[in-house]
Formats: sequence, C-alpha cells, structure tokens
Amino acid sequence: MANTTLKLVLSATANRTVTPLRRPNAELRPREHLTEREIDKLVEAAMGNRWGQRDATMILIAFRHGLRASELCGLQWSDVEFETGTLHLRRAKGGTTATHPLLGDELRALRSLKRDAKSPFIFVSERGAPFTVSGFAKLVERAGIEAKLPFKCHPHMLRHATGYALANRGTDTRTLQAYLGHRSIQSTVRYTELAPGGSRASGANWRGSPALSSAWLEGAQMKPAAAQRRHCLRSQPKHRKNWTKDTNGEAHIQRLL
Repeated sequence: MANTTLKLVLSATANRTVTPLRRPNAELRPREHLTEREIDKLVEAAMGNRWGQRDATMILIAFRHGLRASELCGLQWSDVEFETGTLHLRRAKGGTTATHPLLGDELRALRSLKRDAKSPFIFVSERGAPFTVSGFAKLVERAGIEAKLPFKCHPHMLRHATGYALANRGTDTRTLQAYLGHRSIQSTVRYTELAPGGSRASGANWRGSPALSSAWLEGAQMKPAAAQRRHCLRSQPKHRKNWTKDTNGEAHIQRLL
C-alpha cells in the first residue's frame, strides 16, 4: 500500500523566481513633499468626488496641521471645540499632544460634516465606518491623478508639505517640532533645508494660495499656550484667567473666582 503522507517537493538547488525589490523613492518621484499650489489642486480635485466635502476637508485638515494618516482617521468630534476654534491632537509614534487653532474655512467645513454626523469619528466611509489609512491613501492618489500631478502622491507628502512650508516661512526649529509633534528634534531638522525654489520664491506664491493662508502661518508660529489663550480670551473676555504649566509643558487655564 502506497504511503500517502509523502509529498513531492522541488529540489533545493532549482532556480526559483526572485521577487523584485521595491524601487527607491528617488526613482518613483522627484521629492517627498508637495507645494502649496499642488495642495490647492488636490483640494480642488477632491471636491469633484462623490463625497467631495469630506474628501477635500480631509486633505485640508491633514495639511494645515501636519497630520499623519492614522492621526487624521482617528479624529473624533470630541477633539473639536467649535466655541473656541481649537483642535486637540493625539500624536502617533510617541509624539507630544497639542492644541491647534482652527481657521474659518476649516470650521465651516467641519460644521458642514457635523450636520449629518452619526458617528463619533469625524471622517467616516459611505457605510458609516471610520475612515481607514489605506482608504485615505487611495483618496490622495486618485486626487493626484485627477489634478494631473506628474508623480504618484501619498498622504505623508501632506505632512512634509507642512514642515517645509513653515520652515521656509522662517519658523524656528523648536516651534516647528512642537507643531508637528515630533518626539525628537532630529526628525524636524530635515525641514530646515529649503524646498526647491528657495524661501523668497515660495513666499511670493503664498499670498494667492487658499490652502496656505497668511492667517494659518501666523497661527502656526504661535506657541501652543499663546494660541490657546487667544481663543479663550476671545470666547470669554469677561473672565480673568491665570495661566500655569504642568510637568508636561501643557498650558491650562485656572479661572479665578
């Protein structure tokens, strides 16, 4: 009787097909960040989608606040304070938490999504599930094709665009580190190298860019405590506030009765 447990296997000396290695990023695209004009094109292209308001808002929020894809998809409505115009961020990779100011166009876009919201997450799919990282990657890639950009786009290019834009504006490295939530400053110094075209050429184009407005640049250069104080004083001007800092460096308000 034949032994059915034996199986025919290929010889170990036979030549097998080798899986090709991934090409370096330098061969796939000329740079790893987008310019302000390319961000505008992405937002405009995303507005033409079936869920254009959601898609365009995701790209805009990711760029304005330098979010990773996982940080963007994890945003919840409890992180947004419409009264003070602030956004509370929980950074990934052990980064520091922060509170960022929201501009008028961001607040209007978020309020538009809030009207039909049925989930605690801000950005959800068509079936109501939280938006995934892979789904956002496909969204950015399709928007780049629709915008006719000459290279393939991925979500992290939005975060790099934030770093280079603020560095070219003259933001110091420590403030930039706090804004992007880097745990180590070694991850921030890469943005001190000027983007192609230099700071003067880039600064001349910022004035006409909706995504990269001067108000956002001024708010990004403010320290987190100063930005939070400005919004709180605007919303409640009649109360005295005493500002203190805890061991983590986070600014808090203690109301004096």
